[in-house]
Amino acid sequence: MPGHAVKRAMGSALCLLAVAGCASLPDTDALLARHTAQTVRFENARGSISARKSAAVLAQLKRKSGDIDILEKQIALEQAIVGSPLILGNKVELLQDGAATYPAMFAAIRKAQDHINIESYIIEDDEIGRQFADLLLQQQSRGVQVNLIRDSFGSVNAPKAYFERLAQGGVALLEFNPINPLASKTPWLINNRDHRKLLIVDGKTAFIGGINISNVYSSGSTARRGGNAADNNIAWRDTDLQLEGPVVGELQKLFMQTWEKQHGKPLAQRDYFPELKPQGNEIVRAIGSTPDDPYSLMYLTLISAIGNAEKQVYLTNAYFVPDPQLLKALTDAAARGVDVKLILPSHSDSEVVFQAGRAHYSELLRGGVKIYERGGALLHSKTALIDGVWSTVGSTNLDWRSFLDNDEINAVIIGREFGQKMQAMFDADLAASQEIDPDSWEHRPLKFRFKEWMARVWGRLL
Repeated sequence: MPGHAVKRAMGSALCLLAVAGCASLPDTDALLARHTAQTVRFENARGSISARKSAAVLAQLKRKSGDIDILEKQIALEQAIVGSPLILGNKVELLQDGAATYPAMFAAIRKAQDHINIESYIIEDDEIGRQFADLLLQQQSRGVQVNLIRDSFGSVNAPKAYFERLAQGGVALLEFNPINPLASKTPWLINNRDHRKLLIVDGKTAFIGGINISNVYSSGSTARRGGNAADNNIAWRDTDLQLEGPVVGELQKLFMQTWEKQHGKPLAQRDYFPELKPQGNEIVRAIGSTPDDPYSLMYLTLISAIGNAEKQVYLTNAYFVPDPQLLKALTDAAARGVDVKLILPSHSDSEVVFQAGRAHYSELLRGGVKIYERGGALLHSKTALIDGVWSTVGSTNLDWRSFLDNDEINAVIIGREFGQKMQAMFDADLAASQEIDPDSWEHRPLKFRFKEWMARVWGRLL
């Protein structure tokens, strides 16, 4: 879709304008060394559980997962990095593509009794956007409070009238870091964008992932259409989660923090933090990354997870413009015998980002990393599966912009049962992908090399 590509190009230009504010990534080795191992901590619907019960939960996890070291090492280190606990008792449903995600969202919105909180990078005034608007206004008229955060830059294509209609219907609106500095209630941080996709209903059900509010996600990725990546008719491949249980409270806190830091008007009094009972058996950690922190929590979490991997590192990502530390983590893992596989796009809505990612293929292939390009759909997923037991789904791309400039949101799920669902999804994407052959890649045409070199120059700004 043209809007996605234009936003990428404009984002690079904005970073040039604000280059003094473009921070650098942290020294991950130093930070990880600083976070010494601590006792793994779990919480349930009633709060923290005892050290004895936490040890029992961990022991059971390791028994089910084959005593993989990543469980104890990674979740303790991740806890020290992020600060949020692992939450027990959640139900997590894996949703593939907008064709599955939108109906689930609409069903949850229709059942709302108290409030609906939405945070989205892109909101379009198209068929899907209008379906959302109609449902939200309908619920608002029934007395359900709707609060909506939109990114000013990501939703720039939506006309003013779209949001005026929502406001007139009683929906509380917040524009994240307005492009117009005169409209900003905070210091003008044009390069800090809200890239999160979050929907929370009644404080009990949440959706997160890579899917924005736009028609481009409507068709499932199994509908193999031809055409340009900017064509609305091409299928988009994306992943979301529907979560129920105590972890929804952690996601609600992240929404509230964004509303507060952007100085939104006081929210209507509602039961934003209801008592949450166990809904399932999944163990989940919510991770919100923001440039307000000294470093990206998701970036450091991912680097440490790859560093602790013993068997497999399987990454699927839409925008791959890695920094040197991520490249090293991947090649180091492959060097110690870990099966490292990347599923990346075979075409993109951003040609520059696509070529910048390909510019790193040679180094990765020489380091033993296997690379596959997803065909039949435009890949927009942001997921990872490590050792079959550590999974993440969210909004974070593997590029500098996600790690340095954006507010992002991810869920980390611990356990082999959910990992098996992630594995099945990865295998299906792998079957629809073409492996990059190292020998053939080294003999690619000069014109491809030139495009990659030109794009790599812009890598930090993408």
